[in-house]
Amino acid sequence: MINYKKIVLVCIAASCSLHAIGQKFTASFSQDASATSFSGKVFLYLSKDAKSPKDEMVGVDLFPCFSITVKNVKPGEKVVFDDAATFYPVVLSDIERGVYHAQVIWDRNEGGRSIGDSPGNMYNNSVLVKLTKNTQQSFDIVCSDVVKAQPFVETQYIKELKSPSALLTAFYNRPTSVNAAVLLPKEYFDQPARKFPVLYWISGYGGDYHAYSGRNDNSMPIDTTPCIRVFLDGNCPGGHCVYANSDNNGPWGDALTQELIPLVEKTYRTNAARLLTGHSSGGWTVLWLQTHYPKVFLACWSSSPDPVDFRSFQRIDLYNDKSMFYYKDSSLTLAGTIAGRFPWIYMKNMYLMEHVVYRGEQMHSFNFVFSTKNSDGTPRSLCNEATGEIDPVTVEHWKNYDISLYVRTNWQQLKPDLQGKIRVSVGSQDNFLLNYPVHMLDDEAKKIDAGFVFGYYPGDHFTVSTPEYKTAGYQFLQQKYNESGIKN
Repeated sequence: MINYKKIVLVCIAASCSLHAIGQKFTASFSQDASATSFSGKVFLYLSKDAKSPKDEMVGVDLFPCFSITVKNVKPGEKVVFDDAATFYPVVLSDIERGVYHAQVIWDRNEGGRSIGDSPGNMYNNSVLVKLTKNTQQSFDIVCSDVVKAQPFVETQYIKELKSPSALLTAFYNRPTSVNAAVLLPKEYFDQPARKFPVLYWISGYGGDYHAYSGRNDNSMPIDTTPCIRVFLDGNCPGGHCVYANSDNNGPWGDALTQELIPLVEKTYRTNAARLLTGHSSGGWTVLWLQTHYPKVFLACWSSSPDPVDFRSFQRIDLYNDKSMFYYKDSSLTLAGTIAGRFPWIYMKNMYLMEHVVYRGEQMHSFNFVFSTKNSDGTPRSLCNEATGEIDPVTVEHWKNYDISLYVRTNWQQLKPDLQGKIRVSVGSQDNFLLNYPVHMLDDEAKKIDAGFVFGYYPGDHFTVSTPEYKTAGYQFLQQKYNESGIKN
């Protein structure tokens, strides 16, 4: 009699054995890249399209990636990527066959946001590999390059400001600064006795103040009043710090208000008027700063902010829904759309891919800001990254960063310093569905008569910024500056 159970067990064992000795990549780093040993995470990126996959947007651009954790690897010593590596979307032996650009990155996690671009990280210029049906192939990659810190070239109107932070240095246990590009108006030189208001201008996720290196653009006025602009990018090892104090990123809000701002006012001719503006993650940031440091800033204009009410986080109600991957009708939840309607980016892909690329990317950036710490020092995830099940314990901690909830719960204490100081505007077809939580905040602000101003415009996250849109935002800030009575 045929023992089918035995045959099945043999087949399973054979399959496991094949995977155990299946597709392999080995990686090492040269003495030129580092003379010392390495401990930490190592990544393998493969792409059929991008010549430098380490520079692609994780979760937006989908490509196979793998990670392993190693300890005390010496120069020239090889580590192995095989089917035991953490993977996206499948184990190495099962990825689609074909020709790939391959890169390996050794993450030292010394301060940069993107793993592929963090200064100090070792990598290789991409090599072409051809994966065939033979899953017993092995490829060897040697990393001889190191990501260099970007220089900043100052000009007449644009200066670099690096504010050494005792607060962040103590948190990270390494020298850390809050950095910015300072844009000066032409009147700064034409009228040497004049003092100027400062507009703190905060970028969205992935922005970088080095974009102003070598440029000589003078600062544009708020509306009619010349101002100094301080461009902050928010980059930190966990993603975008959004200048909020957090368990995982450290005291970025306090570092900004207690260390960088005093340095700005000591270094440049300012008149103590401080205003805020920002788009996307920068839009969320300025709302956070205005609501949590209302005496520090005169007013803010928030443009298309990240979710400001967690009852609509990409149309997911974090307090009542059960899954980050599926809506109640079992359709995949959207992280990004075209014109607010058509699927572009799915939440499931972002989480599964970021499970491999463990820091610096969009969904994990939220965890780094909003979550408490796990016992191993990592941020507690909003959801099970394999199933998408929302963790109610994590949500409880996230409540501290729900701006709409904070304002309506604390309005009586906030009112004297916050009444009428906020403008929020957004496109009616926002790609990331950010118009929905803005409407919720609008409704709550009306209930408490907060005097906040809301504007809704045609367009999406990228096309909404028309001259009309910008003029209305800057006129609001100008009005608040005029009302302050602060003199130039």
